[in-house]
Amino acid sequence: MVKELDDMGIPTIFITDCAVAHYLAQEVDMVFVGAEMVVENGGIVNKIGTYQIAIIAHSFNKPFYVAAESYIFTRVYPLNQQDLPDMGTQAPLATDNLPASTEVWNSSSDYTPPQYIRLLFTDQGVLTPSAVSDELIRRQNFW
Repeated sequence: MVKELDDMGIPTIFITDCAVAHYLAQEVDMVFVGAEMVVENGGIVNKIGTYQIAIIAHSFNKPFYVAAESYIFTRVYPLNQQDLPDMGTQAPLATDNLPASTEVWNSSSDYTPPQYIRLLFTDQGVLTPSAVSDELIRRQNFW
């Protein structure tokens, strides 16, 4: 997403995962993320770390926006992280320096509940998370 924004002349800043809280506290006005999937309740499934960024943004009262195409809207309705569909390979992780007995937890995606999302910017317009279900119903009745 950063490349596309830069190509359009929109100033962007890339913040590493471990520095999110530090910069969100004072330096950031809002957060924009993409999504791999927008689920029926208006939450999103995205790369691992999106959920923690949403929680941090919420705690600092910073708006958290999602940019997503409507073709990734789905009738999946996860209630928690364990309800996620398998999204493929895990995120790369260097484990060479860990003891052999260390268990590694490394997911590729996480679920961000709708209460952390202010608005979704889509090709169907700007939606609130609660409007996603209506959009899915409208689309189903269209076909």
